[in-house]
Amino acid sequence: MAQMTGGEALVKQLVREGVRVVFGLPGVQIYGALAALRDEPGVRLVTTRHEQATSYMADGYARAGGDVGAALVVPGPGLLNATAGLCTAYAASSPVLMISGQVPRAQLGRDIGVLHEVNDQLDAIAPITKWRRRVLQVADVPAAVHQAVWHLRTGRPRPVELEVPWDTMEEEGEAELLAPVRVARAAAPEADLDRAAELLLAAARPLIYAGGGVNLGGAHEALLAVAEHLQAGVAQSAEGKGAVSDRDDLSLGAALWPGSPLRLHLEAADVILVVGSRFALAGPRLAQQVIQLDVDPDEIGRNHRKTLALVGDARASLERLLERLRAGAPARPSRKAEHQALRAATAATMTLEPNASILGALRAGTPESAVVVAGMTQIGYYSRPFWPVYEPRTYLTSSYSGNLGFEYPTALGAKVACPDRPVLALAGDGGFMYNVQELATAVLHKIAVVAVVFNDNAFGNVSRDLDEAWGGTFAAALANPDFMKLADAFGVAGLRAREPTEVGRLVRDAIQMDRPVLIEVPVGRMGRPPFFAPLRTLAKYRR
Repeated sequence: MAQMTGGEALVKQLVREGVRVVFGLPGVQIYGALAALRDEPGVRLVTTRHEQATSYMADGYARAGGDVGAALVVPGPGLLNATAGLCTAYAASSPVLMISGQVPRAQLGRDIGVLHEVNDQLDAIAPITKWRRRVLQVADVPAAVHQAVWHLRTGRPRPVELEVPWDTMEEEGEAELLAPVRVARAAAPEADLDRAAELLLAAARPLIYAGGGVNLGGAHEALLAVAEHLQAGVAQSAEGKGAVSDRDDLSLGAALWPGSPLRLHLEAADVILVVGSRFALAGPRLAQQVIQLDVDPDEIGRNHRKTLALVGDARASLERLLERLRAGAPARPSRKAEHQALRAATAATMTLEPNASILGALRAGTPESAVVVAGMTQIGYYSRPFWPVYEPRTYLTSSYSGNLGFEYPTALGAKVACPDRPVLALAGDGGFMYNVQELATAVLHKIAVVAVVFNDNAFGNVSRDLDEAWGGTFAAALANPDFMKLADAFGVAGLRAREPTEVGRLVRDAIQMDRPVLIEVPVGRMGRPPFFAPLRTLAKYRR
C-alpha cells in the first residue's frame, strides 16, 4: 500500500484502467481530484463551459473511439446538469464513467442544506445508470474505480456513476492500486448456436438486422462474413449504420418506416437474425422466426414473442455461428441483383425537397471516414434512413433519448477520440443554442469540429406540426444571434451558405482549415418526412 489522497487514488486507478481523457468542469467539491489530474501526465483534462457538455463529450468519445468516456462534475446541480448526456449514453448503450463529488461525509443524508446537496443523488440518477456507488474511505477508492470499469466492460455498456465526498478526495490514507480489468467476452451457449445455425440454413429468405451492438462490440467483420455466407441482406437501425459498409451490396440501409420497400422486404423474410438490438420495430405484421443475439438477456424477446435467444458477445457469437454455417452448407448463390433492386427502390423514395438535395450535397462534401453526429433537426432526421455510412462508429445519434442540443458537445468528444478524422455536427438553430458556449471549449482545447447549423429561426419541426395539425404555430419562433458575428466573438471560423446546397463545398473547405468552424445554412420551413408517424389531432383543429 502507498500513502495518497483520495483524489490521487482515483486518478491513479483511472490511469491503470486505461482512461486517458477526462471531460470535466472544476468546482470546490472536487479539488482533490483536480489536483491529482494536474499532477498526472497520463491523463488529459478537457474542461467544458457547462456540466451538460461533460457527459455528452464523454459519450461522443466512447462511441466514436471505442473506449470508456470519463466525466467529472461537482455534486447536486453539477451532476443533475450532466444527466441529459447520461440519458443519451444510457439509450445508446455507451460506456460513460461519471465521477461526481459529494458533500462531506458527516453531512450525508442529513438534508440540512449543505452546498450542492441533493438527498439522495444516487436515487436521482438510478434510471439512467447501470451501476452507482458512493465511496467514503480513501482505501476503498481503487477498488471502486476497478468495479466501475468492470461494469463498463462487461455485459451491456451503459453509464455508471462513482461519487466521492470532498473530504475523502482531499484527505490522505493508505490505498492499494489494482491491476486493470481484464474481460473475456463469452459467446452464446453452444446448443443455442447449433439451433440458430439450423434455422438459418433452412431459411429460404433470411435477413439480418444490425443494431448498435454490432458497432459497440466490434462485430463488423464477423457479421459481414455471416451475411456473405447466407447471402442475407443487412438492414440496420440508426445506431447500427456502418455495421456493413453502404458500398457493399449486402447493406440494405436503415429506411425501415412502415410500408417502405425495405420494411416490406424485412416482413417477407422467413428468419430474421437480430444482432445487438432490442428490435423495437417488431410489430403484429412480423410473425416469423427471430433469432436475437444480444449481450443483455433482458432484451431477448422484449418486442417479439417467437424468438430464439443467443445471449453472448456479438463478435464471439457470430464467429462461432459462422463456423457452424460453413460446416453445414456451402455459401449460397449471390442475391446481388435482388439487393441492388431493393437499394434502388429505397433511393427512389428520397424525394422530399430541399432535404434530399441538401443531404446529397452534404454527403458529397464529407469524407467517407468522417464522424457525423446527426442532431434532432430536419436534416438529422432525414439522414437516418438516407445518409450512406461506410465505416463503423462514424454515424452517431441520440438514439431513443432524442436529446435536442446533444450534437455539438458529442461531436467535440468524438473529435478528441479521433483527432485524425473529420468530425461534423449537424444541428438546427434551436438545438445548437443549447450548448453554444462549447464553442469556447473547442477554441481553448483546439478541437477542430465543423458545426453545420441549419437556421430557420424556429423550432422547425414543432412549428410545422402545430401549423399543419393544431390550428397554427405557437411558441416555436426564435430570435437568433447573427451566427457569423457569434463565430467571430468566440474565435472560430464562420461560413454562411448562400444557398442550402452550397453546404457540401463549405464543409469541404472547413475541414481543410483544421480549426473549429461554424457553418450557417439559412433554410425555410422543411416538409414533414414521409417516415414520421402520422399526426393525430382533434377534429376541431382539422382543416
